[in-house]
Order: sequence, then C-alpha cells, then structure tokens
Amino acid sequence: MKLALLHFFAMGGYGGYVFSAYACVLIFLLAQWFIPWRRWQQYLRRQNKLL
Repeated sequence: MKLALLHFFAMGGYGGYVFSAYACVLIFLLAQWFIPWRRWQQYLRRQNKLL
C-alpha cells in the first residue's frame, strides 16, 4: 500500500511538475479571492471614516 502511494505521487517521474502546477493554480485561485476581498475591506473602512 505504501509503495503504491509513493508510485502515485511520483507519477512516473512527473510528480514534481504535476503538483507544482496544482500549487500554482491554487495560489492563483486564492489570490483571485483574497485581492478583491482586501480591496472591499479597504473600501468599507474608507466609507466608515466618511460617516
């Protein structure tokens, strides 16, 4: 079982490329969520200061 799992993660020698691609996509998706959220929070803070 342990050996089969290692072979799965190695992916025939391409595991590093595959999982680094997954990591890049995950970082991109998190940035697509985080950046607008942060800007929205800044906007709300500015609006509250004006009141």
